[in-house]
Amino acid sequence: MKRLLVVLGAVCLIVLLLGAMHDLAPASVELHAAVAANLTASGVEHPVTAVLLNFRGYDTLLEIAVLLLALIVILAIGREEASNAEATVDVRLLVSPVLQTLAKLATPLMIMVAFYLLWAGSFRPGGAFQAGAVLAAAAVLLHLAELLPSWQSPGARLRLGLAGGFLIFLAVGAGSLMQGALLEYPLEQAGALILLIESGLTISLGLILAGLFLLLSRDDGETS
Repeated sequence: MKRLLVVLGAVCLIVLLLGAMHDLAPASVELHAAVAANLTASGVEHPVTAVLLNFRGYDTLLEIAVLLLALIVILAIGREEASNAEATVDVRLLVSPVLQTLAKLATPLMIMVAFYLLWAGSFRPGGAFQAGAVLAAAAVLLHLAELLPSWQSPGARLRLGLAGGFLIFLAVGAGSLMQGALLEYPLEQAGALILLIESGLTISLGLILAGLFLLLSRDDGETS
């Protein structure tokens, strides 16, 4: 009966959402035209990067903060569970040497792809989120091949890497706020500032996304 009620509730919610979307009025502003008209002032050549890092950069800043907060919560919960655990069991799978060799060969290529996505983000699809996801995938691959241990308690350098991108983004935002408006870059410096932000976010996002996996997969008896 409970499952039936949950299913009926979900169906009702979907119907309400579809009805609300159907009744939405047409957009009062043509966003494509507005982005194209101001693209030259954004500091980049690709509209998606311009929107994410310039026109609505504050939204992207908050997204990074949410991801970082999620990792902090997982780390805090993990510490509490570890302190309350009475015994731990270290279970290790036998990993094929072939998998480890392939992981060692694939990781440098994935790092190259990540930096290419970072570089290409200013003028074609790519950017910090895509590059960070590729870096995180490389770390997960190394962990699954037992070439990278899970995280127990991140040290000072790792914590700096996790928060560095957000801090750089916040510092640039604070500097622009002193000039007039939040994340409103000077025209002649917009491209360099966006590249600085994306470079920091690539490292931090890679570490955050990898950490969400490496912290959840850790063994309490394993050292980091």
